[in-house]
Amino acid sequence: MSLATRLSAFLLAALGVVLLVFSCSIYVAARAYLDRQLDERLEAALDTLEASVDIEPGGLEWEPDERRITLGVDPGIEQVRWAVLDGRGRPVDRSENAGPDAFPPPGSAPAFSGGHEDSSVFLVGDGWRMAGRRLRLEELLRSGRGHPEDDLPDDDVEYARLVLIAGLSPSPARATLGGLGLCLGGMSAATWLACAALGRVLARRALRPIARMVRSARALDPSDPGWSLHRPGTGDELDELASAFNDLLGRLREAFERQRRFAGDASHQLRTPLSGMLGQLDVALRRDRSAEEYRRVLGVVRDEAARLGRIVEVLLFLARSDHDATSPGARPVDLGSWLPDHLGGRWADHPRAADLRVGPAPGPIPPVLANPELLAQCVDNLVDNALKYSEPGSEVRLELGREGGAVTLSVVDLGCGLEPGEESRIFEPFYRSELARRRGKPGVGLGLAVARRIAGRLGGTLEASGAPGRGSRFLLRLPGSRPSTTPERGGMPAEVPGALP
Repeated sequence: MSLATRLSAFLLAALGVVLLVFSCSIYVAARAYLDRQLDERLEAALDTLEASVDIEPGGLEWEPDERRITLGVDPGIEQVRWAVLDGRGRPVDRSENAGPDAFPPPGSAPAFSGGHEDSSVFLVGDGWRMAGRRLRLEELLRSGRGHPEDDLPDDDVEYARLVLIAGLSPSPARATLGGLGLCLGGMSAATWLACAALGRVLARRALRPIARMVRSARALDPSDPGWSLHRPGTGDELDELASAFNDLLGRLREAFERQRRFAGDASHQLRTPLSGMLGQLDVALRRDRSAEEYRRVLGVVRDEAARLGRIVEVLLFLARSDHDATSPGARPVDLGSWLPDHLGGRWADHPRAADLRVGPAPGPIPPVLANPELLAQCVDNLVDNALKYSEPGSEVRLELGREGGAVTLSVVDLGCGLEPGEESRIFEPFYRSELARRRGKPGVGLGLAVARRIAGRLGGTLEASGAPGRGSRFLLRLPGSRPSTTPERGGMPAEVPGALP
């Protein structure tokens, strides 16, 4: 089932419920109105009949001749029928259109014998909607409605109790309700069918941008450098979805491109030492060599194998998941005392050890929560990069600082610097700047990639800035930590990838 069909079905179901509730409400309201109209007509008829009763101290007299009653003359089905019964249910009088036995229906009189005087009792049954009112002499006299004394003697029959009954046939009202029901049903069905046809067209038109996006997604070609999803241009949520999806595709495209370059560069870098090793071995095996020559060849092979091992170690480190790449044993480290101790121990024998400077901190530096081995490797890679791409005798300065709740460590050199746009690319595996390649600096371009990966694992960030010929600045930010134990003051790298030449 397509999305347009599901959407149309949902809307039509909702419309059907609305139409049903609306039609039922109109029908119930109309029925209540018609019943109320019938009851008001019956109440008015009982008032007319009661006005023809003369209340004397001796009894109730029915005097329709003295008060002419025109009610019930017309025989139409929609006209009122009435009857007057005595206390025993015997007919006293009835309307001309009532017929001798048609009204009131047999057995209906007892239903109107209860209640108070002047109160009407309504009854539905036997094809009639009836109202009755009981008149009792004692109650009427008690309420002060009778004459204080009898009129002149007459031959009128007096009753202790009378029951007035009026009735209407509900057939005309029911016929009107039936027509209303058919009209509401027909109009609702026609409205529903029209909305079904129109809603299908509107749903397809509204979902047409999604259909185009689906066709565009199916036609995407990863080999096309500009592959992206079609934007509908509707300016609504679909447009935002396409934009978000295209942003995701852009990031994926960049990731695929980085992966492709990484695979190509890794294969080249692994192939170079292997080719050198095989070349040295092939040359040595062409003829018998002296022991000194064999030792030289084995030394070259050993150096190339060690270089290959470091490359493989770094590649494995970069390929690990975030969980696996995070080394356990994080503890508070006081960089103010740890950094000079580490540089004095790790870089004391380096030819450019005298060029390393640790600048004074601007104030108290809080400890950072880090693994000392990973932190040492990150700093070593940054220092090695600064020494490699700066001239001997130029200063490489390490500075500590604070930015809000973070502790910063800057490594500043006066080397070849960075070209515009290289601030993020230099952290890609195997990337080497054009300035570094022109100067013939050795290396494979993995040290900074490892440093940024370690910075991320330590919960920090690593950024680069610089200009061509004016040096570079690498800024490492690490979250500060409240020291709960004695801060770490030293530490040597262990089982982490080494700095690559």
